[in-house]
Amino acid sequence: MRKIGIGLIGTGFMGTSHARAWKAAAALSGDLQPVPIGVADIDGAAAEQAARQFGFLRWTTDWRTLIDDPEIDVISITSPNRFHAEQALAAIAAGKHVHCEKPLAPDGDTAERMHRAAERAGVLTQVGFNYVKNPLLKLARQMIADGELGEITGFRGIHAEDFMADPQIPWSWRLDPSGGAGAVADLGSHILGMARFLLGPVSELFADLETVVKARPAAAGSSRLKPVDVDDIARLTLRFARGCRGHIEANWVATGRKMQLGFEVIGTQGALSFNQERFNELKYFRCGGDSGKTGFMTLGAGPEHAPYGLFCPAPGHQLGFNDLKTIEMLEFLQSIRQGQTQGPDFKEAFEIQRLVDAAVRSSRERRWVTL
Repeated sequence: MRKIGIGLIGTGFMGTSHARAWKAAAALSGDLQPVPIGVADIDGAAAEQAARQFGFLRWTTDWRTLIDDPEIDVISITSPNRFHAEQALAAIAAGKHVHCEKPLAPDGDTAERMHRAAERAGVLTQVGFNYVKNPLLKLARQMIADGELGEITGFRGIHAEDFMADPQIPWSWRLDPSGGAGAVADLGSHILGMARFLLGPVSELFADLETVVKARPAAAGSSRLKPVDVDDIARLTLRFARGCRGHIEANWVATGRKMQLGFEVIGTQGALSFNQERFNELKYFRCGGDSGKTGFMTLGAGPEHAPYGLFCPAPGHQLGFNDLKTIEMLEFLQSIRQGQTQGPDFKEAFEIQRLVDAAVRSSRERRWVTL
């Protein structure tokens, strides 16, 4: 059995998710065994707690310690967006494989530099678009590719949550323009990536970006307001290279919504509908048959939709968010084993960032932007 050392940067929500996923992947990964070596966080107490909780051999407040550690083969980056490039480029220069959370970089130029550096170094990369690891999303893509929907005529996508809906939520790293755009990058990158996963490249787009909450408290409980310079809502019209068109909304002030990441793909012979709030179900409409008995049927996730069977032998018992993250890590380990990316890698993340940049430019210049 070959062991592969893991170094984790960041212990927040995504850092904890990565730590759990690597630990779960160790029980399923076969001959390539991930070993938690080191964890870094600027908060020493948080780093120490994560090391104790998830079995890392050591912890540090300096992420560079992980880069220099010869026992670490993979760096998992879950720090705020503006740190991704520096940390990933350092890991690449040290010859380590890199898993980085999305969005990969504040802008496309930086994302391309990261992608090119990894290519030159010959290291494997992956970016945290874990929702496309859903077995039912892979089924949807295969159904589209096999022509089961006929000619695709439209796409509607949305990623809406309400974690920024309250205007009293204080200013944070999410609103720092040095880390990139707002909702269009944070949430929009997921649904844009999902659209590409299902239908391929986008050739043109027109976007309208809106900042709903113009200023927020500088800190929790502060009466001093700090201006918000990034978007809360992004509305995009798309033209896909394959010929169809579509609409996308990214919204982090969508009151009442916790995880409305979903799409509809419409074709001449059928349609698919998906909502992350019920992500073990894919809705499928097929043209033809008795007009009095028509409608969407529900396709439920089960062992026949690999790799569901690794987690549960029974259909309908459902995967969870952390299972998708575990699948993501398992596929990254398989990429390393085979020496070939399964994606979404830095190159795909760069293409998604190009769309985010184009949306920002389109909204600012009030025009269609060609990719």
